[in-house]
Order: sequence, then C-alpha cells, then structure tokens
Amino acid sequence: MKTIKDIMLSLREYAVVSEDDTLLDALLALDQAQINLPSDRQPHRAVLVKNKQGKIVGKLGHLGFLKALEPKYSILGDVGQLSKSGLSSEFIESMMENYRFWQEKPTEVRNRARHLKIKQVMKPVKENIDENSTLAEAVHQMVMWQTLSILVTKDNHVVGILRLSDLFAEVSDFVKSSTG
Repeated sequence: MKTIKDIMLSLREYAVVSEDDTLLDALLALDQAQINLPSDRQPHRAVLVKNKQGKIVGKLGHLGFLKALEPKYSILGDVGQLSKSGLSSEFIESMMENYRFWQEKPTEVRNRARHLKIKQVMKPVKENIDENSTLAEAVHQMVMWQTLSILVTKDNHVVGILRLSDLFAEVSDFVKSSTG
C-alpha cells in the first residue's frame, strides 16, 4: 500500500499565499492552482497561508472565504458552536435573518475582498503527518481530527498537503481492487 508522500500534493502543486495577501489575492491563487492541477485530481477547496518566514501557518477554505465576505457573522460568533450548545436551528435562522446578511452593495463586498488580509480570517493549522506515514495512520488522523486536509511534513518542515478527497480516492481504489 502507498504512503502519504505517494498521494499528497506538494506545496508547488497547491495554492499558497502570504498572510499579508488579500482575499482577492487568495482567490486568484486558487484559480491558478486549479488550472495547473492534474486532471485526475479533485479541485482545491482551500489555500494554504505562509507567514513572513515562509512557514505554513494557516488555511482558508471555501466556507472561510464566504464567512470573511460577510462581516456580520463575527457578531454571532461560531454558528456551529451555537447549534451544539442546544439552540434550535429555527432560533439560529431567526438570528441570522434579523441581521439581514448580504444586504450591502456588491461594491462593498468586492472592496472587502480587495482589502481584507488573509491573516485576519484564516484558520490556524498545526495538525500534521509525516510523509512516510501509512494510509491507515492518515485515515485515523483525518477521522480523529475531523478535518478535510492535513499538512504533510518531512524532517518537521511542511512539504505538502494530504486532502480527504485524495485519501478517500486511494482507499476506495484499494478496497475495490481487493474484491472478487
């Protein structure tokens, strides 16, 4: 069976932006990475964020982009945590309706994307897995951390990313090939 380094995407193949870049910069980097992605790979759903020293320190996914463009979400806090705390979905929906999301002019949304820095909205990441780990270890970590991707390291330096979509495809192929 393959190891992580056999199915990960290297940093060269992934969208990586600086923490001082804007949302617009990140969207453009994501578009460029999609163009360069091999046809047998699932599309990217996030950008990785590096600090001034070049170290990967965060990630910003599709949902993070949308939340960043809607500043009123920060008023409510973590909506996922609100639902876990026992508030009904009807109550949370009522709160969101009262804030009237996306009621501003489209030019304001575009302006926010051109000026909002990635470091203000990224999700810090620390979870990682060594490139020589087994797929079984990767499955365990993905499930344990409930994440869509894990940074891949070699000698404690990030060299790539393992995405759930790539791990699932590999495990699925393995399971199907062992039938019959």
